Amino acid sequence: MASERSIFLIDGQSFYASVEKAARPDLRDKPVAVGDPARKSGIILAACPIAKARGVTTAERVGEALAKCPDLVVIRPRMQTYISISLLITEIYESVTDQVEPYSIDEQFLDITGSISSYGSPEEIARQLQTHVHVATGVWSRVGIGPTKILAKMATDNFAKKRPEGIFALTFDRLEEDLWPLPVHQMFMVGSRMTRHFTRMGLTRIGDIARLELGEFKRRMRHEMRKQSDIQAEYYWQTARGIDPSPVVPGIRNKLKSIGHGKALRSQLYRKLEDIEVVLLELVVEVCRRSRRHGYMGRVVSVAAAGTDGERSSWFSRQTTLPHPSSLTHEVAAAVHKLFVEHWTGLPVGRLSVTLTELSDDDVFQLTLFEDRAAAYRIERAADKIKDRYGSDALMRASSLLESGVARERAAQIGGHYK
Repeated sequence: MASERSIFLIDGQSFYASVEKAARPDLRDKPVAVGDPARKSGIILAACPIAKARGVTTAERVGEALAKCPDLVVIRPRMQTYISISLLITEIYESVTDQVEPYSIDEQFLDITGSISSYGSPEEIARQLQTHVHVATGVWSRVGIGPTKILAKMATDNFAKKRPEGIFALTFDRLEEDLWPLPVHQMFMVGSRMTRHFTRMGLTRIGDIARLELGEFKRRMRHEMRKQSDIQAEYYWQTARGIDPSPVVPGIRNKLKSIGHGKALRSQLYRKLEDIEVVLLELVVEVCRRSRRHGYMGRVVSVAAAGTDGERSSWFSRQTTLPHPSSLTHEVAAAVHKLFVEHWTGLPVGRLSVTLTELSDDDVFQLTLFEDRAAAYRIERAADKIKDRYGSDALMRASSLLESGVARERAAQIGGHYK
């Protein structure tokens, strides 16, 4: 088909572990996993193929992994390094096409349709990129090729990852032979719960869904799930047939709808309001900083909290509308504090989050008679510049130095892991 696209989903094999092994040649032939070696109850974030062959799996406890593989080398994660390597890989892909869409830190979509005339067939381009990335970073890539993003993704997950060459093309004319015989749980976005639904419906293979007429599949879904499920039915039916009109979108173009920040806490340490207030303020500081970085203010402030004392548990999420959109810390903090105090049950808190919604551009903001909001924004943005240059802990509120503060620890982490 002349109008067919040629799309890649490229996945970095055991990404974190591969980066660590590339940095340590002495570990080349040893089982390596990424996790916190000091915390046996922590989880394995990634394991190299050697470690996986010895039974180590991602998301299991470090202690469990060491019991299976006593000579396992567990390396503390370095998130900033992984992000930097991921960005370098993006640049390598952009040397072939400007249509590169990051999907996760170790997966990226590429539309190479316009590059074929200059760089060769899709398979040749895939091999070129594999070699370039491996030489530059030490990471081996698996490439799924398809005419749509959904087929490229399933080509990677179900086929390319299992082949020594790490490349597989899944085309419309091969769906019946290659994709449809697979168990239904290997279809993209089908988890254990949906697998149970499909199994009860007698649909155990991807092809069982694909061969049905859409109307019949919708009827079966309604009968099985006993609720309106037409949208889900259409999505899974299209996925089974490889239908996906979504384009590869370079970068992030979608306008943000919310900006939030949360923190899991050790509930036994956060029983008193004065300790909880410290974390609430730190969350507000980070949410407002992110809002200003993206050029937004929020009109609606939300607070969510979960707590337990071991016997009882509670959870709430409440929101309030500000008098005018804001990303000023003191204005948002006042609303957050009021919401929390009004709805907190008094149980120790194990999870807190703060979110701004109903966002608007911050290039124009409401002036007030009794406060110089323009000056307040200038001060906050000056502080943002210092933090951007010297780190999040370059400027901190005095309350963050208290034992209940978590901002100092968070400043040394990315996504809950150390940089």
